[in-house]
Amino acid sequence: MATEPVVKRIIGIDPGYAITGYGIIDKVGNKLSVVDFGVIETKAKTDFPLRLLAINDKIRFLLEQYKPDYMSIEELFMGHNHTTVIGTAQARGAVLVEAGRAGVEVFEFTPGQVKLAITGYGKAEKKQVQLMTKTLLGLKEVPKPDDAADALGLAITLANTGLAYAGKAVSGYQYGRYGYQKRNEGFV
Repeated sequence: MATEPVVKRIIGIDPGYAITGYGIIDKVGNKLSVVDFGVIETKAKTDFPLRLLAINDKIRFLLEQYKPDYMSIEELFMGHNHTTVIGTAQARGAVLVEAGRAGVEVFEFTPGQVKLAITGYGKAEKKQVQLMTKTLLGLKEVPKPDDAADALGLAITLANTGLAYAGKAVSGYQYGRYGYQKRNEGFV
């Protein structure tokens, strides 16, 4: 008697307050396939709370429509432009609220971890990552725009590294990336 293959659905999120990329893939065995991808765009002159609400509403819609098992999101890092990172962190928070509401487990990855998981080199160029994303998903073209391609890369990273190697989203600024003891509890 044949058993049905297990399908795991993963949504990848590249957060931003102007553009949030999303990519949804299915993993059946070792095969990955694209379900949907795109971006959520907000206009610069819109009141910031309304921009966050638009991101939140679209993420809620995507989670209700596609019912992913897991979310993979980019971990933020503090660069030179503190204003931009604060806004991006707030957009990330709007996404995480909906993941919590939907009961979707969230895992985070740094850009270097994504590059390593997709190309085998943690300092790969963006173009290399995009070409490998296209290849791994069997697409005819590199996904556009870049934010959607990055989100698909985040989903692939979780699919290929597995939950045992992923970091649960725990607010690295509050606990420290590796300092939170309960971080590795509950992995499959």
